[in-house]
Amino acid sequence: MNKQRLTLALFLILSVGGALYFSPFLQSPLIHLSQNIKIVYLDQIAGIQNAFTKHLNQAETISELQEKNRYYERELLTLHQVADEYANLLREANSSLKTIPSVVLVRTISYIRMGDPHKLWLEMEDFDPARVYGLLYRGYVAGIVVSNNRAPMALLNGDIKSSYAVSVGSSSAPGIVRGNNERRLIVEFIPTWIPISVGDEVVTSGLDKIFLSGLKVGKVISISKASGYQSAIIEPYFYAKNPAYFHVITRVR
Repeated sequence: MNKQRLTLALFLILSVGGALYFSPFLQSPLIHLSQNIKIVYLDQIAGIQNAFTKHLNQAETISELQEKNRYYERELLTLHQVADEYANLLREANSSLKTIPSVVLVRTISYIRMGDPHKLWLEMEDFDPARVYGLLYRGYVAGIVVSNNRAPMALLNGDIKSSYAVSVGSSSAPGIVRGNNERRLIVEFIPTWIPISVGDEVVTSGLDKIFLSGLKVGKVISISKASGYQSAIIEPYFYAKNPAYFHVITRVR
């Protein structure tokens, strides 16, 4: 009798587990519920950390923030000057070109699953599941953001499905970078008639409308040729084990 009950219970557990794993319809509400719980937990932890920092390190924190504020004020003035000069050039040339990028700060909720460091859930407002977004970490390209059951999922550079358009070296050789489930990345489909070299910097080209052009990705460490194209292995600039926040490009132009 006990064996029959144990067998029946095991069968029910496996059935429910299989249904949840293979059915997006059942996964979606559980994913959203899990994310909401994690967000509340992260908010509570952040509140406690902020309160602790405020009371124990208030003077030091204020000093650091004041120094950073002075630095960012100088940078802001420089950017305003450059933007003003650029706007003047566009007016002189009667150009209709507009460059109005939009970037938002997003928070990491958790890894999608244990053992896979390249996929993360993000907390992101105004997320459009039909779009692909560019992901940045401290100014470097970190990957892309896509939809998973209509929730924002970060595919970091190492993920094999994380790919975007790049340019290699001073010759601006076009290519497509992708992950390889490792730290280093691969740039493929580089034309053989465009010279590239070890040490060349790889930046976004902006041709995929995911990223702005010129954002840093990494440097070439080796080159190979096959099937009429060149491929390059690059060492990425972004590599973070536990990133808490990212910037997402929500509009390029």
